[in-house]
Amino acid sequence: MSSFIIEGNHRLSGDIYPQGAKNEALQVICATLLTPERVEIHNIPDILDIRNLICLLEKMGVKVERLSDEAYSFLADELNIDYIYSEEYACKAASLRGSVLMVGPLLGRFGKAVLPQTGGDKIGRRRLDTHLAGFRALGAEYNHGIQHHICEITTPKSGLKGKYMLLDEASVTGTANIIMAAVLAEGVTTIYNAACEPYVQQLSEMLNSMGAKIQGIGSNLLTIEGVNALHGTKHTILPDMIEVGSFIGMAAMTGSEITIKNTAYDKLGVIPESFRRLGIKLEKKEDDIYIPAQDKYRIETFMDGSIMTIADAPWPGLTPDLLSVMLVISTQAEGSVLIHQKMFESRLFFVDKLIDMGAQIILCDPHRATVIGLGNRQHLRCAKMVSPDIRAGIALLIAAMSADGTSRIDNVEQIDRGYQHIDERLNRLGAHISRKNA
Repeated sequence: MSSFIIEGNHRLSGDIYPQGAKNEALQVICATLLTPERVEIHNIPDILDIRNLICLLEKMGVKVERLSDEAYSFLADELNIDYIYSEEYACKAASLRGSVLMVGPLLGRFGKAVLPQTGGDKIGRRRLDTHLAGFRALGAEYNHGIQHHICEITTPKSGLKGKYMLLDEASVTGTANIIMAAVLAEGVTTIYNAACEPYVQQLSEMLNSMGAKIQGIGSNLLTIEGVNALHGTKHTILPDMIEVGSFIGMAAMTGSEITIKNTAYDKLGVIPESFRRLGIKLEKKEDDIYIPAQDKYRIETFMDGSIMTIADAPWPGLTPDLLSVMLVISTQAEGSVLIHQKMFESRLFFVDKLIDMGAQIILCDPHRATVIGLGNRQHLRCAKMVSPDIRAGIALLIAAMSADGTSRIDNVEQIDRGYQHIDERLNRLGAHISRKNA
């Protein structure tokens, strides 16, 4: 288990480039299983979850070539499909929640897949009912008696058939998985209440470039006309909007002046405005975001003077992945805010670490926390902490960077799952973070 030792109260300065989007990368890399032709993907982040997924594909027989630090080619022309039934596959897939995204492509192209017991962040219930209901609507059948896995999923002899379906939740991974199964199904599939996050838009655009026929991209109503086969393509992953938001939070908490380069600003939705509601100044400069140094920032109130509420919502609402960051930066603002995490009931449980550092937070229930920002009146103090998940981990790192004294965060492998060489990149801006390997 590795740890970060963080010396707080150092200002950052300079330019930083966001990595490729983790959530998009998981989807589009799995989509390479849909074709026997070569697929080239650029701007792939060098993070633990992506390395584990690529390793899993290689074990299955995908020919992977690293073209540069951030570009790979994938050739899934000769797969050992029986590998998915092995104990080794079950073990490797269990450490990576993104492995569930292999089910749709394997089912669509090969007519069979297994659903492993997936891992990932421990942030509350993350049910797979939306995925399974979508596959069942396309005609898939289930065998729950399979060793090492939750179930085997197969297609009937006649193959998958297009179908109208209304998703019970606008699940991003569920929508992506169903799309990848449906592109090779016979007939027309209509998906209502589909997730429309940029990740899903990017996946759909990539599939269309491979010969799929997907309409309604960017909306919650997708129409997919099935095709017989897909061909190869080249694709570039968007900058990671969660990392962009994290850098905005770091600049605010440390009173720093930084520029976030090449942000794909037009794809960020309400993220910039949500940070402005917390009093953080930021400027769009072409495709960059400039954050000037601020000694203080004040949280807005609603027009009637009542306390501001920041809540997550399906896209184009605010992504839940940024609420941990917004909560921590609110602790050093002036004013109060209610953070409402609607999706995951365990994601706010890291706030006890912030309370130990001197933050004024009332955890109302598993989904809501009230933050009383003390501004410059009371700095956070250093602490020893453990990273419980990716997003809480980066929030604790931001807190430690602004705190008085030297903090320690253990289990930083959780942060490594989502943030590429984050200690090295921040140190180049002036942070003082050292990594200690167990």
